[in-house]
Amino acid sequence: MLSGPESLGGTARPRRPLRVTVLCGGPSAERAVSLASGHAVADALRRRGHEVFVSDIGPERVEALDIPTDVVFPALHGPFGEDGTVQRMMEARGLRFVGSGAQASALAMDKVATKRAVATADIPTPPYEVWDAPSLAARRVPDLPWPVIVKPTDQGSSVATTIVREAAAFEPAVRLCVERFGRALVEQFIAGDELTVGIVGDATLPPICIRPKRTFYDFAAKYEDDATEYLFETEHGPEVFATAQRLSRQVFAVLGCRHLARVDWIVDGQGRLWFLEINTLPGFTSHSLVPKAAAHAGVGFDELVERLVFMALGGAG
Repeated sequence: MLSGPESLGGTARPRRPLRVTVLCGGPSAERAVSLASGHAVADALRRRGHEVFVSDIGPERVEALDIPTDVVFPALHGPFGEDGTVQRMMEARGLRFVGSGAQASALAMDKVATKRAVATADIPTPPYEVWDAPSLAARRVPDLPWPVIVKPTDQGSSVATTIVREAAAFEPAVRLCVERFGRALVEQFIAGDELTVGIVGDATLPPICIRPKRTFYDFAAKYEDDATEYLFETEHGPEVFATAQRLSRQVFAVLGCRHLARVDWIVDGQGRLWFLEINTLPGFTSHSLVPKAAAHAGVGFDELVERLVFMALGGAG
């Protein structure tokens, strides 16, 4: 089930090997995931014959951006690498790079701003509140029905994310997010299956239904637990999957994204889809979902990575 051109977009293959700078690591809580993604991307590009330079970049280590290159592939997650900061640096240098530009990256990284943007397009998203230190000082419970899910507003990989089912557990969960990240997104918990939809260029990949063996799809379920199920066919049926593809493409357009993204949804017991978030630099590890979906559509890991480089080289997507 591939929506869009079967080629996943891209440009004609250059006549010579490319010089590609791969950025990974960074300062965020997802640093370990980023390092794994970056080295997997670099290995793939080397297998395709390209000259690759890998840099563990950070706010005080940006010398890699000054090295002559054809394309930069930022395999970064979280603040600094995915929130528009490094994208602004690359744009200022006139570099071609994989992924969304600075403006779209900053918007997509902020879960609250993203929810507001998609709501203007009449895309359903769970009811929510934003909490900070003054909120905690003023009250102790949300104006939402239990259970709720508490998460940072600008992190990925389910970092510091908690399902809260009663008032006694609420304040500690919110305080954890506020003390570490400044704000907490408190969202009504929607029971159901998580669906994720990858977008690569003009192609919308087959949705994946995620069924963890844990309470929810947390960090361990994503990167450590081999029991998590990734399903391309479920009882939800092709109509739900097709709707998820259509709405994901709409979210991608509303936020002004390019080249690459992964859009996450919950499908509830009535088959309704609820938008959760979008990741503009999804992972490229052995557990990552965009490579899984691309493989299901017939495009292997190495080819996927190379095509993204070609998109950035040609300004496509």
